[in-house]
Amino acid sequence: MDKRLRIVEQTLKSIRETENKNQLRRAAIALYGDYATDKELTSLTSLDFEDFYETR
Repeated sequence: MDKRLRIVEQTLKSIRETENKNQLRRAAIALYGDYATDKELTSLTSLDFEDFYETR
C-alpha cells in the first residue's frame, strides 16, 4: 500500500510541476511583446551585473 501511495504522490507532483512550467511559459510568451518594446520594464536590468553590497 505504501508503495502505491508513493507512486500516486510522485505522479501528482510531476503533473503539478509540469503545469507550473507550462503556466510560466505561457506567461512569458504573453508578456514578451511588452518587455521587448517597453524600455521602462527592463530599465533596471542594467544593474544586473553590478556588485551588490548589503549594508547592516
